[in-house]
Amino acid sequence: MSGVLSKGIKFSYMKALAMTEIDNLQEVPELGGKVDKVEITTLKDSAKKYIAGIKDFGDLEFKFLYDNSSVTANYRILKGLESAGTITEFEIEFPDATTFTFSASVMTTVDSAKVGDALTFSASLTLNSDIVTSNPTV
Repeated sequence: MSGVLSKGIKFSYMKALAMTEIDNLQEVPELGGKVDKVEITTLKDSAKKYIAGIKDFGDLEFKFLYDNSSVTANYRILKGLESAGTITEFEIEFPDATTFTFSASVMTTVDSAKVGDALTFSASLTLNSDIVTSNPTV
């Protein structure tokens, strides 16, 4: 395979011991994170030296087409998780079956809109775990 189209990416959360997809996902954030570099230079060194520190994924911000029409609507689900203040397990699944699983808390924001725009909202997830990547089975 020489490439994978973003069409078909799924975003799910743990509900009653099963992953449940959250509909109308429009954007997925970067998933790599950055490792802090810790300086270990001594007075005898002629150049700065570093070691790898702790990885920081930052907050993960997902964008959704706004829907608050029912109890299973995306905005109501994510706003409910925010209101509950709980840490929830999430999963991103790519079309090739690669998955990224992590635990996080949620904060939602209704995005700005201009005349004629579709309403969207953002869900900013603050990680409470590492991101575990699972490769597709062959």
